[in-house]
Amino acid sequence: MVTDMYDVLIIGAGPIGLACGIEAKKNGLKYVIIDKGCLVNSIYNYPLNMTFFSTSERLEIGGVPFISHGNKPNRFEALEYYRRVAMSWELEIKLYEAVEEVKKEAEIFDVKTSRGQYQAKAIVLATGFYDLPFMMGVPGEDLPKVKHYYDEPHPYFSQKLIVVGAANSAVDVALETYRKGADVTMVIRESALLDSVKYWVKPDIENRIKEGSIKSYFNSQITAIREHEVDIITPEGSLTLDNDFVLAMTGYKPNFEFMESIGITFGDDQMHTPYYDEDSNETNVEGVFLAGVVCGGLKTNKWFIENSRVHAEVIMETLSQRFLV
Repeated sequence: MVTDMYDVLIIGAGPIGLACGIEAKKNGLKYVIIDKGCLVNSIYNYPLNMTFFSTSERLEIGGVPFISHGNKPNRFEALEYYRRVAMSWELEIKLYEAVEEVKKEAEIFDVKTSRGQYQAKAIVLATGFYDLPFMMGVPGEDLPKVKHYYDEPHPYFSQKLIVVGAANSAVDVALETYRKGADVTMVIRESALLDSVKYWVKPDIENRIKEGSIKSYFNSQITAIREHEVDIITPEGSLTLDNDFVLAMTGYKPNFEFMESIGITFGDDQMHTPYYDEDSNETNVEGVFLAGVVCGGLKTNKWFIENSRVHAEVIMETLSQRFLV
């Protein structure tokens, strides 16, 4: 059963999806926001003790003040804030409803979800990238002991833990679990930790590695995972390590397959950057727009909440001129 016609259907109820809903409402557009998870699902899945890089005012949307107790807000404060934004603006949001298919018939988009069907004149993809981790592609990666997301250190107390990665997530996980009693080994494909590691954290992890508190294998990769062991290849040869858990902090990527199914094309660069008009954020598919980090393809450090909030204004101004003038 098809619902009423919408001017714009927004896929993704993260901060930028919410900002799109706010701007749609301000411009008099009939809209709906749909997400397969909870409100700001990516932030909900961040580590429990995570603190943002940005100050609270740079995360604000819709003119709702974001007050935090510290210089930079934490995950708990962000969840509270975006709930308050959704309630303050009385946004029309449908949660735990996965978008399964988007088809364009003439000038109208038919959207099939896990709960029903919708029609819209335009679609906004504000889906972020946190849902799809980069897989290592090794035997045993599907074992329950392998995690691509991290929440808190307690389960790893007194456990032999391998942390995979060279960026901020891996460093934070290694330090926190080590300090909560885990036996931590880092397996790092690169020859050194990435330069992007937070400057106030980098000396800490380097000193822990230097003193041997956190063991490390650079220029190394996991080749196989078993219930109580992990095989790795290092410059000195192959090793088998006793192991209880693997935390693969290997990064995440946008859902390119879903974008391609809609007809969105990508550039020739290695970053798999989707095509969109920078003046309107409209893709090569007329009526389909991109908002937020998904605009960067694999360059997931290009767009953040603070510098992509403007996408919502640009898109909804374009649509209001197209539909309402």
